[in-house]
Amino acid sequence: MQPHPNVRAVQDALDEAGALDGAGRPSTVRLLPDAVHTAAAAAEALGVEVGQIANSLIFDADDTPLLVLTSGAHRVDTAGLAASIGVTRLRRATPEFVRTHTGQPIGGVAPLGHPRPLRTLVDTALSAYPEIWAAGGVPQAVFPTTHAELLQITAGTPAEVA
Repeated sequence: MQPHPNVRAVQDALDEAGALDGAGRPSTVRLLPDAVHTAAAAAEALGVEVGQIANSLIFDADDTPLLVLTSGAHRVDTAGLAASIGVTRLRRATPEFVRTHTGQPIGGVAPLGHPRPLRTLVDTALSAYPEIWAAGGVPQAVFPTTHAELLQITAGTPAEVA
């Protein structure tokens, strides 16, 4: 069976970036038996702590997409984050805005594999874990990586987001 085009795009982007998991092996997208739309569901399915889940959240930052990769253990402080990055309005994006800028559905947005690179912030709280898990382009796909790898493969900026 051929993988979903989003999963293929994410795996291709991981391969192209030379992305590694927490053990230093090439990072590979895995398909779970069921969709995992929340960090808690993903953590349960993987047998890891909820803080090890890197939620990919798309925000509308003054009409420009902003990808925030945040630990599943907390919520983004939108007012504080907006002030720290110098935008006047930072709000959760609509499903249409997300799909337009990522080509992926909410609940499956990966840190990479988008039509164009997105400005990306990576939660510093994720650095507390030797391995973290991110979405792989559809709600049942995930891949293992590290905080350092997320910074590299997304050209992201480390940030305190909670």
